[in-house]
Amino acid sequence: MLHLTKVAVGCPDIETLARRQAENHGPDAAALTRFMPKRAEELIGGSLYWIIKHRLIARQQILGFTMIETPWGQKCRIGLSPGPVPLTPQPRRAHQGWRYLEVLDAPPDANSFDTETLPTHMVRELQSLWLI
Repeated sequence: MLHLTKVAVGCPDIETLARRQAENHGPDAAALTRFMPKRAEELIGGSLYWIIKHRLIARQQILGFTMIETPWGQKCRIGLSPGPVPLTPQPRRAHQGWRYLEVLDAPPDANSFDTETLPTHMVRELQSLWLI
């Protein structure tokens, strides 16, 4: 199994990423990219790891790949499981397109620390300090 990393361009947080996916793709979460990955077969069942503000911060399981026609030409649609899963943040440089990520290099899902009861601004501050 193999994973991908991709920058969530213009998304300041996970909530914005989830909202954009819902607006653009409805209940079927997806991401568009220019080319079909050469190792697409290895990626199915892996995850797409999202980079937000130079950190791997969320992931979604990859369900499949299809080529579609858009107003901007032909694109590769990456079918994803709904709702990004928060991760323990890991620094990562921004890049264009996507990059492969080996299983051993993937960050773990967020710890069980209950952030639901904290104000959003406090959660963001704690995340920026790498405390959660």
